[in-house]
Amino acid sequence: MSGHSKWAKIKRAKGAADAQRGNLFTKLIKEISIAARMGGGDPEGNPRLRTAIIKARGANMPKDNIDRAIKKGTGELEGISYEELTYEARLGEAAILIEVLTDNRNRAAANVRNILTRAGAELAKAGSVSRLLTRKGIITLDGEKYGEDEIMEAALDGGADDVALSDGVIEVTAAPEDFEGVAKALESKNYETTSAEISMVPEAPVILDADVTRKVLRLIEKLEEDDDVQNVYSNIEVPDGFEDE
Repeated sequence: MSGHSKWAKIKRAKGAADAQRGNLFTKLIKEISIAARMGGGDPEGNPRLRTAIIKARGANMPKDNIDRAIKKGTGELEGISYEELTYEARLGEAAILIEVLTDNRNRAAANVRNILTRAGAELAKAGSVSRLLTRKGIITLDGEKYGEDEIMEAALDGGADDVALSDGVIEVTAAPEDFEGVAKALESKNYETTSAEISMVPEAPVILDADVTRKVLRLIEKLEEDDDVQNVYSNIEVPDGFEDE
């Protein structure tokens, strides 16, 4: 089931921005807190919270941080109330979906619009971008640390759809309903993941020329640098041999 790992490739091309900037835990804490606020603090009865916890564990977040985030969401500890917003945008043929968790709607909207305008992008009609993407569970592991065959065996036992090795990264994909089972199957074998999340991936990725690809990736990076932006997804595929300058 080896193949071209588009997700891993674009994540590396973006520079795995969250982790490098040190704000990954902050975004994970926000996601856990809002999941707990909306559905309660018991992961067994709250699928969104279970998924957020799996993502946090995939990023090696300490258990104490996860527990505090849950308590902030349920009100056991003082926390901030966040609002969820979604923006859809286009830069040429590139479609971009922006998910926001913010305590200030006006600030978030102004910042997103400003970043898009500076990049030459514009807001798109609601639904025009989201229909191009589909939700999938994505788990990545270090391909230099683990063999593809051993990961494939454990992942398929857990219900994974595909396992691909590309440029030293093993990418496991699964349907959203199977994501938790796959993550638990890998965890039971003590495999250390580098990321684990339910993401939005393109149904039909578009390949653009290097200059446009570079502009899109820089726009994505700028969006992800904003504290209110939780996730950014795109329909582009990074071309083989692409190098960011």
